[in-house]
Order: sequence, then structure tokens, then C-alpha cells
Amino acid sequence: MGNIGYCVAQRALGFRMKILYHNRRRSKFEDAVHAQYCSNIEELLKLSDFVVIATPLTHQTDDLIGERELALMKPTAILINVARGRVVNTDALVDALRNGTIQAAGLDVTEPEPLPCDHPLFKMENVVVSGHCGISTIECRDEMIQQAVDNLRAGLSGGVMNNELFALSLK
Repeated sequence: MGNIGYCVAQRALGFRMKILYHNRRRSKFEDAVHAQYCSNIEELLKLSDFVVIATPLTHQTDDLIGERELALMKPTAILINVARGRVVNTDALVDALRNGTIQAAGLDVTEPEPLPCDHPLFKMENVVVSGHCGISTIECRDEMIQQAVDNLRAGLSGGVMNNELFALSLK
């Protein structure tokens, strides 16, 4: 539960939801949202009614949610992915939604992105796919612009850039 997870948890509190989370280490936000730490993802998936994925894409999180993980979830559970498309195995998700392994999904991101117009997820009544709009806030855009400016200055002065994508594009 990093910054994004904390923001999600704050909103969930407004609905009197019990907040569970899993992370490599305990979150500094745990007490602020009365969150319960789950030491492993399996425990979290078994207990949750809504699973909101807000993790960076790394080697450890690529394909984090697949057939096995979806099978651990409640049949009434709803999966929400606001992270990166590759964190969830799309084929396994389609199967889980068709088979009733989970109830529904809300996807701000997909793999591939964009999905082909004839993709099965678009035909499912238990799926909402948005146009990767999770970053469409004024605050996020301001931060992205500031990071770009900081990286440009660092790159031009021979300094260290704080964003690998910018570092790669300026070499």
C-alpha cells in the first residue's frame, strides 16, 4: 500500500470497508486507514471482496495475477486493475470471468493496450474497461511535467535523471 493504495484505502473507508493489503513491507499508512496487513498475497485474495491492484510493473509483478490467483478469490469478488496491464494475465482473467470464478472486473489498463475492438472483454457484461484514465488528474499531470523538466535539466547538465524512460530517450 503505497501512495496510490493509500488514496484508494481512504476512499474505501468512506464506504466503511475493511482495508486489507499486501506489500513487501508494512505500509507507513497502515494506521491512518486502519488497514490489516496480509503477509502473503494468497491470504489477501481469499479474504477480499474487491481486489484493487496498484503496483508498479516489475519482474516480480509481471503476470502477478493469473489462473492460480484468480481461483483463490471469492466467486463474488471484483478485480480492479489500475496498475499495468501485464500485472494481470488477460487470458486467465477472461476465463475466470466466463466461468464465474470471480464476479467482475474493472480495468483501467489491459494487455495488450489498447485491446483489439473484437476482444472478449468488451463483450462481457461483468467488465468495465476504461481508457487508461487513472493518470488523468491535474496533480498527476503536474507531477509528470515536473519530472520531465527535472530530467531534462539533469540530462543537459550531465546529472542523474530520476526516470529511466527519459534517461533512455535522451541517450
